[in-house]
Amino acid sequence: MGQQTQFFQTYEVKGGPHLGHENLPKLQAELKRQNLTAFLVPHEDEYQNEYLPDCNERLMWVSGFTGSAGAAIILQDSAVMFVDGRYTLQVKQQVDEALFSFEKIEGGGMAKWLRENAKQGQVYGYDARLHSPAALKRLTDAVTVNGASLKSLTPNPIDIAWEDRPPAPLTPIRVQPTKLAGKSHSEKRAEIGKAIAKQGADAALITSPASIAWLLNIRGGDVKCTPLPLSTAIIDKTGQVNFYVAPEKLTDEVRAHLGNEVSIENETAIEDELKALKGQTVIADPNVTSAWYFETLKASGAKVKSAQDPVALPKACKSKTELEGSKAAHIRDGAALVKFLHWLDTDAQSGTYDEIDAARKLESFRHETGVLIDLSFESISGAMSNGAICHYRVNEATNLKLEKGSLFLIDSGGQYQDGTTDVTRTVPIGAATDEMKERFTLVLKGHICLATVRFPEGIPGSNLDALARYPLWQAGLDYDHGTGHGVGVFLGVHEGPQRISKVPNTIALRPGMIVSNEPGYYKEGEYGIRIENLQFVTVPSDVGGERDMLGFENLTWAPIHRDLIVKDMLTQAELEYVNDYHAEVWDKIGSLLEGDVKAWLKAACAPL
Repeated sequence: MGQQTQFFQTYEVKGGPHLGHENLPKLQAELKRQNLTAFLVPHEDEYQNEYLPDCNERLMWVSGFTGSAGAAIILQDSAVMFVDGRYTLQVKQQVDEALFSFEKIEGGGMAKWLRENAKQGQVYGYDARLHSPAALKRLTDAVTVNGASLKSLTPNPIDIAWEDRPPAPLTPIRVQPTKLAGKSHSEKRAEIGKAIAKQGADAALITSPASIAWLLNIRGGDVKCTPLPLSTAIIDKTGQVNFYVAPEKLTDEVRAHLGNEVSIENETAIEDELKALKGQTVIADPNVTSAWYFETLKASGAKVKSAQDPVALPKACKSKTELEGSKAAHIRDGAALVKFLHWLDTDAQSGTYDEIDAARKLESFRHETGVLIDLSFESISGAMSNGAICHYRVNEATNLKLEKGSLFLIDSGGQYQDGTTDVTRTVPIGAATDEMKERFTLVLKGHICLATVRFPEGIPGSNLDALARYPLWQAGLDYDHGTGHGVGVFLGVHEGPQRISKVPNTIALRPGMIVSNEPGYYKEGEYGIRIENLQFVTVPSDVGGERDMLGFENLTWAPIHRDLIVKDMLTQAELEYVNDYHAEVWDKIGSLLEGDVKAWLKAACAPL
């Protein structure tokens, strides 16, 4: 891999029970000092991002839990941890059961617990910057029914107790050129301004850093894996923008790029600016904007219109330029992935390598492209039983060998300036069992169904979710995560508002939207299987009939391991799909490879 490779992913033990032992008593002492019954700690920060800057990892600081979804209620002498089905194994590894009791987010989460446990006269503190209005209403209803109350706290008591809290990030912002964005930011601002006026509003408050990055054609580096400039913005119906950001992040190039129609303000000025919106109608998205903004706007005398972030849908529907960039990024990334899959099928079969070796090896191949900017998320490198942990993050404490007779699951992606990738492959180390092959083939059948479906305009992703699960359901099996999420272009690897999931969603899939296709199967304590490609919504040319239809086109190009496919379980159409897909992998990737790797790919893509 060479001595000069600078790895983005680190594997030191983050989180863990020791943090709860060290920090939980500090917060509980602060609660006693303020005479509070408890404090509510969501995972979310002020920006509602998936990845948080170190200074905002409050849930990890108090509990040791590092998952991307969770919450806690910290009482003066006890604590409760809430996680969803993805993290039931991880939470037991990272959070001390002697300090925290464990509850599920599903079925009500914190609100359910408060409804069952809050008592007359108790006071539960919260930070309004960290809760959405809808979430806060559920919590308020839950405590008030028992005569308890919520109290908004400023500052956050964790921030008081956190003595060595890291500073806020100040990474310089960079310009995303129009040749990659597809539209200038002036065109985008005009488009969004018209949408605001159409809704009868004067302005929109934009608190999603990803929306701001897309709108202004800028990118940042304030959080790992996602090129975001942490900031907020207000755009009015004429398309003019007030951009609230730490001035240290702005270079002369960025200031010139933004021009005169983007007013740059220090982020600390946002509260006064909100108060100046008295009498105006302001759009704010209750799904991504915290309750603090709604409360501040209402107190200022503004009329708040709860509606979807007006940038979200245009951002999700990629332009032709963005799709072309994404295609190029995926072919480049595919060549790096094929080199890695060749390594897995050869050197790694020795059983001497571990999960960290594998993740670093793949990252090194991506670095060799010369244009990798970051990973798009921390690689899920899961051998044997760790592969059954859906959102596993390998570290030095949990690292397992890639042992013979097992499966290895690798879910990874890269951030390139022209596109964001996310791909999962499952590979046998040694010989796989018949059960492993059967369940892999069931997952593959679901994957193919979702890749080839045709559906009418107006259909949301939740209507398609069962297609990917059907073969597993017929065998009495399922998986506890969504089937598909939106993906940005040199932005977040998890992007809305579209998704393919059991959870109902009213957002129709539209041409240009990128989504993942990732059914899986997980046998706790033994192995995990997932097959993931990215694909985008397109208008297919091979459909007749009476109604306009949509379909998907693949972005991801990498072989699906043929030794795990039970050919007799595939229909003729499914068999043809696999052979056609592999032929296209060879056509797109083969010319980028040499020697043994090229020969390996030729064999891996041969017809079944």
